[in-house]
Amino acid sequence: MPFIKLSDIEEREMVKGFRARFIHTDQVTTAHWQIAAGSTLPDHSHPHEQVTIIINGRFEMTVDAETRTIEAGDVVVIPSGAKHRGRALTDCFILDVFSPVREDYR
Repeated sequence: MPFIKLSDIEEREMVKGFRARFIHTDQVTTAHWQIAAGSTLPDHSHPHEQVTIIINGRFEMTVDAETRTIEAGDVVVIPSGAKHRGRALTDCFILDVFSPVREDYR
């Protein structure tokens, strides 16, 4: 299945205000997030490496106690086990890439 229409994937609300569509391969999970302004993601960590790419909007993110406001075109690399959290300053569209696969998102 090399070609996927994102709109054909069921959207799931994982945290209040954080709706995602997921694609899983053998090695990675991609999460395509639509996030409502003002929504917050609580402090957490996981064993997966994570690359976050801001497509649209402004998002405040904290990784290992360092906080930055990130916007379209910015990328955040989150190492395995790093504590992180976030807050949507505007409506956002964000792409996360996780390795290995997020079995908890299947």
